[in-house]
Amino acid sequence: MLGRPALRRFALYPRTNVFANDIQRFRQFSGVGTSLVYEEYGDPEKVIVQTKTVLPKLQDDQVLIRMIAAPVNPADINTIQGVYAVKPRLPSVPGNEGVGEILDVGKNIGNELQPGDRIIPKINAFGTWCTHALASPSELIKIPSDVDIATAATIAVNPGTAYRMLKDFVSLKSGDTVIQNGANSAVGQAVIQIAAAFGVKTVNVVRDRPAINELKEFLIKLGATVVVTENELRKSEEVKALPPPSLALNCVSGRSGTELLRQLAPKGIMVTYGGMSRQPVTVPVGTLIFTDVTLRGFWMTRWNKEHLNHPARHQMLDELFHLAQTGDLKPPDHTFVPFSNFRVALQNAMPSEGMLGKKQILLFE
Repeated sequence: MLGRPALRRFALYPRTNVFANDIQRFRQFSGVGTSLVYEEYGDPEKVIVQTKTVLPKLQDDQVLIRMIAAPVNPADINTIQGVYAVKPRLPSVPGNEGVGEILDVGKNIGNELQPGDRIIPKINAFGTWCTHALASPSELIKIPSDVDIATAATIAVNPGTAYRMLKDFVSLKSGDTVIQNGANSAVGQAVIQIAAAFGVKTVNVVRDRPAINELKEFLIKLGATVVVTENELRKSEEVKALPPPSLALNCVSGRSGTELLRQLAPKGIMVTYGGMSRQPVTVPVGTLIFTDVTLRGFWMTRWNKEHLNHPARHQMLDELFHLAQTGDLKPPDHTFVPFSNFRVALQNAMPSEGMLGKKQILLFE
């Protein structure tokens, strides 16, 4: 299991929260917070309950955090269902990422963190679906205070995944082409924007749907070079006019992953980071032999664990926040849901027939 046992952190360390104009009131925090907790794996709408808990006394080497916002990611849903690679010790508080604010610090913290600083979790499975927490500074990353809440709450997992896949597998240069499926997902939207900032062209494959033209327009405005449906991919003249992609990013697998492989340039690499179709990756023999493609996998949780205190992690976040501050990286299409309406967020976060809607972000009131 990654990070501390969930029971040790969350059954003892509860939380509450509020908006920025109420900071002074919440710096007089009563010590009683609210967390979402599950004691068994299963349907999130059935196993998640809201509970109040009493925070222990702030220790000299700890900080007190109020959570501001936390997204509901597919990995969070899968973890609650018990089908994800990470299975926390139960009972557990869900939530792998989010943004919080320091309310108070222990006397041994020094100037490392101060009240008013914004932070995101450094460790995986932090348990962000709560209102307050106590944590060690080693478990947190201080972030710029002028980044909008939606970006700050969602920057670690999906933009981080996009950034690493664009950086770590192929030495891309301006004018190169990358192809991806699931282009309307949160990772897909981040890939489009980060690639555009690097001068890299993107071929973006999406499922057909009634509002396909609106989706294409949305992704083009984000910076996509070409947006096509799975059925349009092979015959698209726009795709054929681009340099063959040296990198393919696959979150769907099945037939969609196979079609990406067919588009790769000789010795190209396909990185698989998801399997929304719940089908295996199948490699055509001709593509494997005559094009000599390489298949790789990527999991942001593993990368974070391997680079917990590595400078590359801070460099990545610095660049992502810079892109956000310059307007080159926007948060995924999202909606804020009050924490008290968490069941609405859970319902809307469940994919329907492989389709992903707006990112649900819990907003602590």
